[in-house]
Parts: sequence; C-alpha cells; structure tokens
Amino acid sequence: MKKSFIPEGYKPALDAYDTQRAIAFIKITFQEEFSKILNLKRVSAPLFVTEGSGLNDNLSGVERPVSFDVPAIGLDAQVVHSLAKWKRLALKRYGFSVGNGLYTDMNAIRRDEELDNIHSIYVDQWDWEKVITRENRNLDYLKLIVSSIVRAICTTNDLLHVRYPQLRTELCPDVTFITSQELEDLYPCLTGSEREQEFVKKHKTVFIMQIGGKLKSGKPHDSRAPDYDDWQLNGDIFFWDETLGRALEISSMGIRVDSESLDRQLTLANHNERRELPFHKMLLSDELPLTIGGGIGQSRLCMLMMGCAHIGEVQSSIWDDETVRACEEAGVPLL
Repeated sequence: MKKSFIPEGYKPALDAYDTQRAIAFIKITFQEEFSKILNLKRVSAPLFVTEGSGLNDNLSGVERPVSFDVPAIGLDAQVVHSLAKWKRLALKRYGFSVGNGLYTDMNAIRRDEELDNIHSIYVDQWDWEKVITRENRNLDYLKLIVSSIVRAICTTNDLLHVRYPQLRTELCPDVTFITSQELEDLYPCLTGSEREQEFVKKHKTVFIMQIGGKLKSGKPHDSRAPDYDDWQLNGDIFFWDETLGRALEISSMGIRVDSESLDRQLTLANHNERRELPFHKMLLSDELPLTIGGGIGQSRLCMLMMGCAHIGEVQSSIWDDETVRACEEAGVPLL
C-alpha cells in the first residue's frame, strides 16, 4: 500500500505565493479567534525539556524522543513530543487564575511517525491549557469547550473564503458527540480508525470521547498516556476531509487528570514508576491547578481549510522517495 496518494484530478487551488499567504492568514486568524473565545494568553514555550523532569509527553509509550546531551549542565535533554504536561506546570508558575489560560506554538520532532498524506515527522500545533474548578470536571463542560473550538475553526474558514473565494472547503459547525464505547457498539467488527471513518463520514464534525481505557472488547479505542488526560473526560475532534475522503483528526484534548484519576490510570497502564518523577509527585500531592487543555494541529487545519491533498503542501519537512515521486507526478508541490 502506498504511503501517500493524490486523488485523481486533484490540483492545488492556490499558487505557491497565495498558499503561503493563506497559511499565514489561517494561523493569525484562528489563534486570535480561539484565544479570545477561551480567554487564553500567549506564552513562550520550550523546544526541549530535561529527560528526568517527567514533562515530556510519552504519547502512546513506544515513540522515541529525540535526545541529546547538554554538557554545560551535565544532563540529557529531549525534544518535546507535545507540551501536555509543561503547560500545567506553567499555569502554576505564572499564577494563572480560574477561567484563564495560555496557548503557545508547539514545534516537535516525532522521529517514529509514519509518513503519509496527513503525517509528518515535523509537528506544529497550538498547545493550550486553562485553569478550571473541580465543578467543571464533567462532560458538559468538556462539550462546551469543544463546541467553542469548533466555532472558532468555522469562523476562520468563513473569513478565509472571503479572502480566497476559490477555496471550497465547507465545515459543519454542529458537533456530534459520541463515546468510544458507543462507537464500538455501533461498529463492533471494525477497528478504532475504521469506526472513526464511518461515523465522521456520516456526521461531518465529530468529537469522540473517553479514549484511553479498555472497552468491552478488552481493547482501548486508541492509546493515550495515563498522566495528562482523564480517560473519562477527554476526546478527539474530527472533521470530514472531502479532498481525501477521510476523517481528519484536528485536535486531541481533554480535562486533565487530578490526583485520583492519575493514581488510577498509572496503575491501569502499569506505569507506577512515574510516581517518582517531579511532575507526577506534584500532581499526586494536589500541588497543580485543575485544568483542561489540548493541541490543535496547525498544518492539518491549514490543509483542511485549503483543500490540500498532502500535508507537505502546507509545511516544510522531509519525505521518502516514493512520496516525492508521487507528488511530482501529480503536479503537487511540496514545500
């Protein structure tokens, strides 16, 4: 099976110059819209953290971080996979109060990522985090925040169409919410990704909730690290991508673990060794604020709104020879 494919008859809607201008427009407009609607302030963020801090995102637990030694401090550092944990610590250090939050540009290298139309070893996303009350730790509040993010995305898309009428992407602002168990019950014979495909194709804009724990089948819908999202209060935002004819995940997010859910999930995931890391000790001792947060893919959002067939049209990365050849033959420029 080919790693990347170009849909028959596909041609980029914008030339190289307007592509770059449209990328800038989307990024500037969206971060203004979503930071305003969620009451977020922009902060600077690290490209790397020390290995022993426990701050790096372990993703599904098998991805290898890019590591290097720092002779000046005598420690090893890792390029971040995401800032899921760092943001929560930053909210405490910067003294953010309930109802306020932060966002930042997160740039990462995921060396083990499979390369295809929507995956690259270079990851760029808006990482965001907001302080909440214990009363906000429920599905209704999670759905409210998801709907707000989707509204900001759809507003940005509408404004982009005014600037570039030749773009034709239509996004549904109405979110369909479903739990991963409900999805398995609907499609018991399909894999997790196949279920996503079928459901998002029908409903267009979807938030799949409660990802990480085992379902009735004995398998989780998808892997999630045990130490940032509460598996009962998290999920993924999907849009239907008409260009590729597939479900496109734009954001992974959720209400974060408190001491009780962290304790439970570390045991379930068999990662009790993390209890001794500085970040985890603070969480287990209730020294960090309760938060909600997530990541929103910048390149994926751009390719969705611009109707691009390959993520390499909106970001500069490196690709295998097969992908380069397929794009060249189809007249698709890779940045």
